[in-house]
Amino acid sequence: MRYRQFGKTNLQLSVFSLGTMRYLASAENARQTIAKAVSLGINHIETARGYGKSEEYLGRAIASGLGLPRSQLYITTKIPPTADANYLQHCLDESLERLQLDYIDCLAIHGINTWEHLKLVRDEGGIAAVQQAVKQGKVRHVGFSSHGSLELIQAAIASDLFEFVSLHYYYFFQRHAPAIELAKSKNLGIFIISPADKGGRLYTPPQTLKDICHPLTPLELNYRFLLSDPGITTLSVGAASAEELIEPLQFGDRDEALTPVEIAAYQRLEAKLALDGQKCSQCYACLPCPEEINIPEILRLRNLAVAYDMREYGNYRYTMLENAGHWFPGNKGNRCTNCGDCLPRCPEQLNIPDLLADTHQKLNGAPRRRLWE
Repeated sequence: MRYRQFGKTNLQLSVFSLGTMRYLASAENARQTIAKAVSLGINHIETARGYGKSEEYLGRAIASGLGLPRSQLYITTKIPPTADANYLQHCLDESLERLQLDYIDCLAIHGINTWEHLKLVRDEGGIAAVQQAVKQGKVRHVGFSSHGSLELIQAAIASDLFEFVSLHYYYFFQRHAPAIELAKSKNLGIFIISPADKGGRLYTPPQTLKDICHPLTPLELNYRFLLSDPGITTLSVGAASAEELIEPLQFGDRDEALTPVEIAAYQRLEAKLALDGQKCSQCYACLPCPEEINIPEILRLRNLAVAYDMREYGNYRYTMLENAGHWFPGNKGNRCTNCGDCLPRCPEQLNIPDLLADTHQKLNGAPRRRLWE
């Protein structure tokens, strides 16, 4: 396992972190998963008060002993954005009690997903309440997570209020590359959220994608894309059991520069994405949409479904639209009224209404919610 400095926190974190949203089958399953992660070199565990019994189970595991001194085990938990100092203090004290800890290494404001969330924290007293917790010794370092727009993430980073950021960024979703670069320039720790799952459900890739990536695997190429960037600190592994740690952690020491074989695989992936003139270039010029359709994300999912047969992943993400609120905002493609507002703004001159209808037909299914709901 390799370790990297988590930005200005100066903590040395393992390049893989244990995310705890999925180990909730039982306290014993959680203990086994945590113990296995630590035995394999993970020293950073991320939880949240919103993840069911995750904090409680993690606290029990820490109390039982994991073979790693507390000073070398780094815990991140997350609280919702708020300007209510009393509520924030209540959330933090409750988390500390569940975790059976005197302090939390890293506290993330969980889900600065809208401009209103950022205003609460930055302008209306939220950050002052967090800074008070730091002065009290209950928190060592403060950061934020976001599922919001690139512009919002950049604004939060530019506020200079945070020491680290947790965000979505993968080979198959590079929209947030400018935020990654801004975070590096500010010496923020960078934590990548769910690269195997949200990054493409790469633990169960379609045969078409496997064939393009061969002799490498899609999962390996995504991990290597991220770990070859020395500015990215750590990647989340959301294991539901100890066994699910084995495959991803075989890449824990693979942080060297990209090899010619890997570069050739990325070139094959890029060539396959041409789509005969129907590729969305992800410029976001089509927004805003009068019907609040998430056009770029929908067409990104279409890109992947058509080029690589990533329909299972596309269905997984597409059916969260209209069902996950600000965590995954925007309406589905069938809301299009053919108003034509987006057409003159598209530099690729795509027939966006037709592509939205096609994507809806390909990917729509039963509604989904976020896992802890």
